[in-house]
Amino acid sequence: MARLTDNYHKLTDHGPFFYALLFGHAIVILLGLASAYYMEHNGHYVTGMNNQIVWGMPHVFAVFLIVAASGALNVASISSVFNRLAYKRFARLSGILAISLLAGGLAVLVLDLGRPDRLIIAMTHYNFKSIFAWNIYLYTGFFVIVGIYLWTMMEKRMNRFTTIAGYSAFVWRLILTTGTGSIFGFLVAREAYDTALLAPLFIASSFVYGLAFTVLVLITMCWTLGIQLMDKEFVTKIRGLLIIFTVTVLYFTAVQHITNLYATQHHGVEGFLLLYGGSFPTVFWLGQVAIGSVLPMLVLAHPKIGPTRQGLSTASVLLLIGGLSQMYVVIVGGQSYPLDIFPGMEATSSWIDGKFGSYIPSVPEVVLGVSGISLTMFLTGMALKVLPFLPNPVAGEE
Repeated sequence: MARLTDNYHKLTDHGPFFYALLFGHAIVILLGLASAYYMEHNGHYVTGMNNQIVWGMPHVFAVFLIVAASGALNVASISSVFNRLAYKRFARLSGILAISLLAGGLAVLVLDLGRPDRLIIAMTHYNFKSIFAWNIYLYTGFFVIVGIYLWTMMEKRMNRFTTIAGYSAFVWRLILTTGTGSIFGFLVAREAYDTALLAPLFIASSFVYGLAFTVLVLITMCWTLGIQLMDKEFVTKIRGLLIIFTVTVLYFTAVQHITNLYATQHHGVEGFLLLYGGSFPTVFWLGQVAIGSVLPMLVLAHPKIGPTRQGLSTASVLLLIGGLSQMYVVIVGGQSYPLDIFPGMEATSSWIDGKFGSYIPSVPEVVLGVSGISLTMFLTGMALKVLPFLPNPVAGEE
């Protein structure tokens, strides 16, 4: 029988593998900074983006990480809000990973906006008719609330406020993900967006991405320290949650597309995204549905492979690939379909009106996006070194 303990420790007893990981992530972060400087110094034309597709791969990674930040807090929320003691040991790790994911996503977002030096202006001058202005408050509020949540968990004198902080963080993360999904849902000019279903779809997706990141960090710590942090009961619960969350994402995705197909005016954009839209149908059906949803569920459901570290890590990586595929189709695919500037009327010009967008990601764009993931992992690793976020190992488990 496994013996659980609520004691925590810093990441001190580890081998060179941990420093190799940190060094590798630091190199990728430097490459990301160099890519951002290259794109900012030379201009927009060195990227694959253009006047029609203004949000490229950096935005795909940025939104992916921001959505994952909300879901990474899921383990802590289950322990505090729903009082499930099996998850309590990992609540601290869940909180610091959520903060790191949001920091990584926002770093990519700021460096991709073209004028990062004007960030202070964007943070002090608001147009409250814009959902982007609302999200600045949501993101900064998330840092503050989750930071307080971690404080109540780590300071014994504040433990009595942990439940209140947990409820606050739980509600705020739902609002944050709703705001992120509404960035696209409120864009009524884009036929691929313009739906309230994007908010619950993003919330369901956050559960998958965040939990997958949490599993990968935990398994990496197990390999790094040579200890077992998860008992069989916790592994079983995580497997079940990943399957349920993945099915939920597929359900909301199906409802979104079926709803659009029911409306005749949306048949064009649905055919573009699902059938004839260049790379987007391939990314959707192969990347999101097959590789990123069905295959990981088969891995998790396998009685011998599912309960192992290899099974969990493989499924988590596949789910994250599916998440990136989903964000690519939503963000880039949604922009590639031409705007209907005059609904119900025929209107053409010599510019890009009525033309499908073309986008080939450039290397600097991809490197900048990947550097956001490296920044997340680097911040998480440094936090584990400095403060006691890791639970003590589980005794009596192989």
